[in-house]
Amino acid sequence: MSCLRAYPRPITEFVKVTKSLSFSISLLDLIPRKILSGMRVYSRWRRFVLCLPLIFFLPHIFSVLELHQKSTIEDLHKNQTKKFDHLVLGPAAGEGLRDRLQCQGIKALNKTHFSTSHNSKFGESIAFVTVFATYNSSVDRLASGISRDLVTVGNISYNKVERSMAILNVFINFIQVTMPQSNMSYIAFLDTRLEDHSQQQGHVNHYIFTDSDVAIVDDLGQIFYNYPDFQLALTFRNNKEQPLNSGFIAVRGTPDGILRAKDFLQEVLKVYSSKYMNASRMLGDQLALAWVVKSHPSFNVKRFTRPQAFLEDIGGASVLFLPCAIYNWTPPEGAGQFHGMPLDVKVVHFKGSRKRLMLEAWNFLNSSSSDISDMLCLILKSGRTKYDF
Repeated sequence: MSCLRAYPRPITEFVKVTKSLSFSISLLDLIPRKILSGMRVYSRWRRFVLCLPLIFFLPHIFSVLELHQKSTIEDLHKNQTKKFDHLVLGPAAGEGLRDRLQCQGIKALNKTHFSTSHNSKFGESIAFVTVFATYNSSVDRLASGISRDLVTVGNISYNKVERSMAILNVFINFIQVTMPQSNMSYIAFLDTRLEDHSQQQGHVNHYIFTDSDVAIVDDLGQIFYNYPDFQLALTFRNNKEQPLNSGFIAVRGTPDGILRAKDFLQEVLKVYSSKYMNASRMLGDQLALAWVVKSHPSFNVKRFTRPQAFLEDIGGASVLFLPCAIYNWTPPEGAGQFHGMPLDVKVVHFKGSRKRLMLEAWNFLNSSSSDISDMLCLILKSGRTKYDF
């Protein structure tokens, strides 16, 4: 009896311990360590093998997505920069402004103000000077002799050379309509004008240098009559980087006017050669013009923000600054900072991809009973569009 009383507690504890052990042992504990290690390695390789195709194809998937995104952007940009081979009419900027041209369709509701020339009364005349270049016609043609880049305006097709000639002819036509007493001079130099001036007894011949893609829509003789003290005239706009446009420069035809203008332009050429020879496209001369003017100590650049003519002495030359809104109006800026077309606009400049509009405008004026004001409505409503040349 005494023995039986001595063992009951240890036996009970042993049973409890074995029960707790049975719950703590897992299936992995029964697998040998080497086999278990092999299974883990196999599992890692299996995941790697399954991911291997994804690793291989992932860069290609991103490339396809990137290519698709780039193609979408290019298509959007292409649609935005598409150049048209026909006139596209849009809204006329400046609607409701009393000093701007108002249009109903392509019919002018109010007429532009045209001036009368004063020069013939004083033995004065005006010569227009432009620089003209043509494309290489041999490059423009295929082996078959047919032009590779024909553009049709109205009933006439033009290659690149013929387009340049058409623009030049329309440039002349506009001048002959609005200033029939003026002379045309395509290559003129102020040096030769100075030499010849002594032979012109009492006659003054003023000069206006313009790009050939401008339309003179009013007589410009009033510039020399209304502003008798200037020697050189430039056009300006409210543009911080490029406030001056070289597409219109007027020179008074007196000996002093020609000499001062020549010295001023020589200074511009010097600055252009030293600072802006590598400027993109044809902006170098405008940057050089702005540099010469703005570097003058007493010049106030804030005057460019107000579209009012003003006179300033620059390097010994009396320079007249004329607002582009009137003397160098452009279709895209007409829809922007110019807020439409002023009623007293005198020069329309068909910059960039708007040469077609220049030809279309002349054809419209020449082939209909409409007047210049109606033609200006056509230009105003079509000017936001880029065309094929």
